[in-house]
Amino acid sequence: MSSAPVGSAAITSAAPSRAPSKAQRAYLHVRERITDGRYTPGYRLVLGQIAAELDVSVVPVREAIRLLEAEGLVTYELNVGAQVAMVHETEYVFTMQTLSVVEGAATALSAPLIDADGIARARDVNQEMTESLRHFDPIRFTALNRDFHSVLFENCPNPHLLGLVHRGWDRLRVLRGSTFSFVPGRAQESVDEHEHLLRLIETDADGLEIELAARRHRTATLDAFLAHQAAHGERGRHDVAAG
Repeated sequence: MSSAPVGSAAITSAAPSRAPSKAQRAYLHVRERITDGRYTPGYRLVLGQIAAELDVSVVPVREAIRLLEAEGLVTYELNVGAQVAMVHETEYVFTMQTLSVVEGAATALSAPLIDADGIARARDVNQEMTESLRHFDPIRFTALNRDFHSVLFENCPNPHLLGLVHRGWDRLRVLRGSTFSFVPGRAQESVDEHEHLLRLIETDADGLEIELAARRHRTATLDAFLAHQAAHGERGRHDVAAG
């Protein structure tokens, strides 16, 4: 999860008083559909079709595709063309590892700026997550999870760091709809850890303590997923041997 290319930073930072350029429109159009799952991994991006949808020429669409390729969201192959990048398990691991670092730091920097209303809002979301465990919907739980963490990191005063956090979350949406689908038992642990983070923040705990707690919270989900994958692989090997 490297820093966003200069081009993509520029393309998304149009002045509020100016209408977005054709390339900006194309970039945001395609990127939104990748991150919300409408364009799934392997989906072929037909430049002419996208251009027709936006009523522009293929030139700004081609520019947008190049930027998305630089971000790792799109790949280009000779005789195949542009397509949404395929999911690789190692990419999920790398994204989670990186997000644990940048989100932990962003949460620590944001903590002193979270007021009582913010704490109450986050606690309400966490309570909704707890109640949802009775009739568990991993997709809904994941959406609430992002709402919760947004309260904790959105006040981060470092825009570069905050941008990396946003990119990490967006990348996770592309890579995997919900880790909790694979490790539902992790959900209860997650809400308990959320409450621990809130108590650290509202008691003005040391920034490093908050950062490390946020990092452990993120890596615990990754560890649970990797343990599930390892166990699933073992069962698969046993099944083959038994057959």
